[in-house]
Amino acid sequence: MKSFKLLVICLFTTVYAFANISSTEKNALIALYNATNGAEWNTTWDLNTSVDTWYGVKIENDKVIEVNLQFNNLQGNLPQEIGNLKYLRIINLGFNKLTGTLPHSLKNLKELTALELFMNKFEGHIPSELGELKKLESLKLYSNQFTGEIPNELMGLTNLKELLLGSNFLTGHIPNEIYALTKLQKLSLMDNKMDGEIPTEIAQLKNLEELLLSTNQFTGDLPIEFMNLTNLTTVMVSDNNLNQEYISVSGNNAPKLGAFEMQNSTAVMDIEKD
Repeated sequence: MKSFKLLVICLFTTVYAFANISSTEKNALIALYNATNGAEWNTTWDLNTSVDTWYGVKIENDKVIEVNLQFNNLQGNLPQEIGNLKYLRIINLGFNKLTGTLPHSLKNLKELTALELFMNKFEGHIPSELGELKKLESLKLYSNQFTGEIPNELMGLTNLKELLLGSNFLTGHIPNEIYALTKLQKLSLMDNKMDGEIPTEIAQLKNLEELLLSTNQFTGDLPIEFMNLTNLTTVMVSDNNLNQEYISVSGNNAPKLGAFEMQNSTAVMDIEKD
């Protein structure tokens, strides 16, 4: 009888340990593990233990709200099942070896505030469906192999504070609709193959602090309206096809752009991205 009671207690404990999140979410995590060679991660998961012990997984109110596996030797493609983690607020898979295209199921992550997939080998177009993630504040896709133009749908992400798309193979113009990103603080499109003139609409981004546009094929002039961006302290526009070269200034305490005349010689900052 005691053995029976002990068995029941053990079974109850086991069921409870695995009942902290839904089977759909757990299966989505397992799909991520299997698709990215989880057995070879730097810090791997023991799939026989409770999900709340898995490295990089944060659970709140029995929901997976964060997956942070940067620098963890993930290899392979992101599975479609990632879209089943519908309560995710943060996903950070930076500094790994992920390949392939981004799954369209990412559009299901409506609670997402940060999508950080930088320093991988993703390719293909940036999915326009990312424009459905209206709570997104940080989109970091830099240092991958994305091609094509920046989807206009991203200009509907009005909560964005960081849009970092540098070091890819993006082409086309900066969308004029960028003025809608009124909360934007950091914009990086450096080291791509983009062209056209730098739109004056960027001057409407009053919260902008960093503007990194170097190493592209932009033409024309740096809009004089940028002098009105009083929070703008970091600008990189070198290695383009602009009508003139711009004097470079670097340092955390460098003068504001408004302190310089934007005529024949213009003072801007030229520093490396984080």
